[in-house]
Amino acid sequence: MRWLLRLLSHAAAAGRATARTTGSHVGGSNGFASGRGGGDGTVVPREWLRKLWTEELRKQRDVARRWGWRAVATSDGGGADSFGDFAMAPSRSYQHDDRDLTPVEAKLKPLLSRANLLIARDIEWANIMLAFEQESRYIIMDPLFPQSPVGFIREKSNVIFRQLFRSRRPFVAEITDAMGNEIFTVRRPFWLINSSIYAEVNGKEVGVVHRRWHLWRRIYDLYLGNRQFAVVENPGFWNWTFTLTDEDDNVLAQIDRNWRGIGFELFTDAGQYAIRFGDAGLNRKFGLASDIDELHVVRQLTLPERAVALALAVSLDCDYFSRRGGWGLPFLIATE
Repeated sequence: MRWLLRLLSHAAAAGRATARTTGSHVGGSNGFASGRGGGDGTVVPREWLRKLWTEELRKQRDVARRWGWRAVATSDGGGADSFGDFAMAPSRSYQHDDRDLTPVEAKLKPLLSRANLLIARDIEWANIMLAFEQESRYIIMDPLFPQSPVGFIREKSNVIFRQLFRSRRPFVAEITDAMGNEIFTVRRPFWLINSSIYAEVNGKEVGVVHRRWHLWRRIYDLYLGNRQFAVVENPGFWNWTFTLTDEDDNVLAQIDRNWRGIGFELFTDAGQYAIRFGDAGLNRKFGLASDIDELHVVRQLTLPERAVALALAVSLDCDYFSRRGGWGLPFLIATE
């Protein structure tokens, strides 16, 4: 390892300097009484070695924390000297000093401090074949590291309400990390004309998205507490891009529904959504990220605002892109 080579180089240099200044060889021919001795009779003080070793480990831990890596303990149970394994896909955008984060932001950061998110809905075979409405399930991925999910969305709702109210049903959905630990929830009450969805952290409301009625346009107002921070004004029809803008029409973020092929779009409701938070210059083009264009924004959304934007993506899927029935025998009586 490069840092170990640097350590040995510093140790040898310090030993030679010590030998020149003191001219002494403590502890016999090997010089182990007060430090490590070299073959040329130099002596490296043990206390100096310990301080240098501690400093190198601290630097390695700082690097690991900055890049989102998890330190792997050494065989002797000491400090971390290997950073080859990932706790989860690292996030390298929207960096904060953790000491400046509120408890809500600290809980949201592991999932939402990413330049882009991909949200894919699972295929619901019972809905396709039997028109039986199932609880929705989504997988959250980081386009830079698509090999493993970074989170999940799991709906919890009443089975009778799902069959009766379909896309208007009330539900609560848990957003968790890849290990299943809850990060925040979204709550969507029953609605008739205009839907609403609430983002909640530890049971406390953070923000809300209200749909505004229009004959063909898709308009949503996004609030953080009582303050509106964005609006979405989609022209409707076949437009699948939902842009979050501020009061001056500046772009803040964007949600795109990706085309997954005619089979997925015609026979299933397994949609895929790309949420772009506009962290310009941090999105390297590899993996699924090559399909996501760079978005220039006037400012980056805060972590609570990003939670509201993710809640909007769930609401969009329920409002416009969920099927109303199956293709089996119940298709004749269950479709709307």
